[in-house]
Amino acid sequence: HSKHFDVFRDHGSKLDQCLTALVDDLEERGMLDDVTIVAWGEFGRTPRVDPKSGGRHHWPQVGPAILAGGGMRGGIALGETDRTASTAIARPVTYKDIFATTYHNLGIDPHRTALTDPQGRPQHLLDEGSPIRELI
Repeated sequence: HSKHFDVFRDHGSKLDQCLTALVDDLEERGMLDDVTIVAWGEFGRTPRVDPKSGGRHHWPQVGPAILAGGGMRGGIALGETDRTASTAIARPVTYKDIFATTYHNLGIDPHRTALTDPQGRPQHLLDEGSPIRELI
């Protein structure tokens, strides 16, 4: 939970270059619509730096995600936070929406598709969430 700024400075541009190269390569090969790329973590980081550690801690209220390919529309920045990036104020998206979008791209209806748990009970892939309409 420290040195986030150093890590981002050292690795952020590498991630950007790698994802760009992957998307470009898939597009050049005519494969981009067949592959869904999801770069995402389960949480963001606190809007304020911890004065003791110089780092930022887990912040599940807001976090970044990058989705590409899979027939989705590209070039879209979706959502908006307040000025401190602590709260979503426009078009929040949940992790269930990201899963629903991924399942949609795979041709799976997660609300109707069920797996059987060890006790023999059906468990739907998702109980909530909708594909992100701006992307599909």
